Amino acid sequence: MKKYAVGVVGATGMVGQRFVSLLEKHPWFQLTVVAASARSAGKPYGEVVQSRWAMPTPLPEEARSLVILDAQADREKIAASVDFIFCAVDMKKEEIRALEDTYAKLECPVISNNSAHRWTDDVPMVIPEVNPQHIQVIESQRKRLGTKRGFVAVKSNCSIQSYTPALHPLREAFDLEKVLVCTYQAISGAGKTFQTWPEMVDNLIPYIGGEEEKSEKEPLKVWGSLEGGKILSASSPAITAQCLRVPVSDGHTAAVYMSFRGKKPSEAEIKALWQNFKGRPQELDLPSAPKQFLHYFEEDDRPQAKLDRELEGGMAITLGRLRPDSQYDYKFVGLSHNTLRGAAGGGVLLAELLCAEGYILPR
Repeated sequence: MKKYAVGVVGATGMVGQRFVSLLEKHPWFQLTVVAASARSAGKPYGEVVQSRWAMPTPLPEEARSLVILDAQADREKIAASVDFIFCAVDMKKEEIRALEDTYAKLECPVISNNSAHRWTDDVPMVIPEVNPQHIQVIESQRKRLGTKRGFVAVKSNCSIQSYTPALHPLREAFDLEKVLVCTYQAISGAGKTFQTWPEMVDNLIPYIGGEEEKSEKEPLKVWGSLEGGKILSASSPAITAQCLRVPVSDGHTAAVYMSFRGKKPSEAEIKALWQNFKGRPQELDLPSAPKQFLHYFEEDDRPQAKLDRELEGGMAITLGRLRPDSQYDYKFVGLSHNTLRGAAGGGVLLAELLCAEGYILPR
């Protein structure tokens, strides 16, 4: 098959670097453009990021010599030279919305890691295994934008990946009433390493700005319904969250408590639902899709970030410690790799889904 020409806008940051690393040898996608701020523009990508390359794999040779374009000033050039872009920029939300809309109106689809458009009601916010049907709203968005090819699609917040996928099959099979979740989030979620954030060594910060609101509300949009060309958020379950930054390099962990209305599933039924759950990416056998999406560990001390975050290329969700609770019906622990499944990897999988379903076509 002809490969899609792909650009990464915001390519010098941590998530942008992850996109660049994931595109190396991708069977469908060919990295052809890297873009960043004006201060990096005009320089070879390798020269700019070599000293601050934060990925565990070497800087891809195919990216090293690409000359960085200006994400703002070179928008028309970028849009005309790629089939779509991944966007992971560090700007104010209103600036990000304007930038992404501009690319879309230039007939360049945007797969965004940013939060700016997550609450635009005709922009799908997708966990590909959970709500792939939401990409249908793109047709309504195109009418609003006046485009034929262009649109914006976003991935959800990285932390909700560690518990929302596990709750999804339970919500479909039973009446999930309420959820309490505490997330313990890695420093890479803030774009940091221990070298750049030494204050996090032997430390825990009980606050991440805006994260608790996202953790409580974003799952409800993911579980929402398509009505009148818009996505309407679900009304249940009720979710309350606390979010803490912990001294872990990669991997967001969630301690989850849940209760059901009416008939309560057994532990065996919950584990069977997790074991047997497959989503659209598994049906389509997409290149980045994990074969087993939800993995359950019977050991009392799993999942662990250091041991389990890389499972299935960092794209699986790992679960453990399911047991009855004295205040809620059950509790369990979930783990996701925040810069793979939760960020760039989830974006790549979303792009694969959009290509497979015909929403992105090669020029």
